Amino acid sequence: MIKKQNLWFLTLFSLILVLSVYYLTMPSSLFSTTNGDANTDGSVSIEEGEILTALRVESDDERLTMRNDLKMILTDIEASVEEKNNAYEQLKLLDVVKGKEEELETIIKTKYKLNSFVKIDNSQIRVVVASKEHNTELANNIMRSIQEKFDDKMYISVKFQH
Repeated sequence: MIKKQNLWFLTLFSLILVLSVYYLTMPSSLFSTTNGDANTDGSVSIEEGEILTALRVESDDERLTMRNDLKMILTDIEASVEEKNNAYEQLKLLDVVKGKEEELETIIKTKYKLNSFVKIDNSQIRVVVASKEHNTELANNIMRSIQEKFDDKMYISVKFQH
């Protein structure tokens, strides 16, 4: 009499054998990887949102690595109290800067109805606006709106992406 284990082995082996024979006898036209409506000219179209999303992902990755480095300092047994305090202050500063960037993006979205990306680095603020229209008056208005939120003079640059 056939044992249960042998029966399972024979069943699975026969299934694999049938599938491999089926795979080998299939016509090769089913394996073609090109689609009839494929883009053959090699150009890639990028939408406005994709550029801003890429910038956000890059910024978030930078922040994440900085945050991980600072957390390593905080959890390091050999680090001094002063180093741990500095790391903690920098972590708090990262959160404040991220909140300020999101606030400025919200202001641009509500006031000018434009999607944007804001990056704050010390006294420099870089703004990337998703707009096909390159308007200097709009750029000046965005700069003024951003400067109103800061007490110190900030270096603000506005770049239009389409």
